[in-house]
Amino acid sequence: MLDYQKEFIQYALDCGVLKFGEFKLKSGRTSPYFFNTGLFNTGAQLARLGQFYAQTLIESDIQIDVLYGPAYKGIPLASAVAIAYSQLKQDIPFAFNRKEAKDHGEGGLIVGAPLQGNVLIVDDVITAGTSVRESVEIIEKMNATAAGVLIALDRQERGENQTSAVQDVSHHFNIPVISIISLSQIIEYLEQQGNLENQLATIKNYRLEYGI
Repeated sequence: MLDYQKEFIQYALDCGVLKFGEFKLKSGRTSPYFFNTGLFNTGAQLARLGQFYAQTLIESDIQIDVLYGPAYKGIPLASAVAIAYSQLKQDIPFAFNRKEAKDHGEGGLIVGAPLQGNVLIVDDVITAGTSVRESVEIIEKMNATAAGVLIALDRQERGENQTSAVQDVSHHFNIPVISIISLSQIIEYLEQQGNLENQLATIKNYRLEYGI
């Protein structure tokens, strides 16, 4: 685990984005942890979040031309990553979609830079993969290529077909899915801290039951 990943986990804890307890998921499972990027809800927090995303993108060495944020959560994320990436490496165009296309003004479905070349989808997590499928369809309709997906957390949790949502997306679209952190790294971080034994035990048990 790299230093910036450790820093991200601690930052998520400090901001209340990563929480421990009992949380009911859409799947019906009761998770011992919950991760909500929507709680990075100040300007400073969003700026710092963008830096973590940008650092992950740089480490991945994926070659891209445009960042794309699917509405709605992906919009501030793609914006923050574009700003941070311009500071850490180079300026890069970004775009996002409207839920409904405008028929007036500049019109259209896409706001921002044209989708062209290799387009990286920026989102928070992948659950059912619906957002990614819709994003790939939009990108391909623009005659661009979906080059990958960048997310904050890979839960590494299997679904009905015994693979994770991240694995399903990567296999189905033949694109890389990169994350700032994964569940394995959260566990590794808790082991290193040594003062969260109860949380560590419940998360390990959860991974044994539902992990990939």
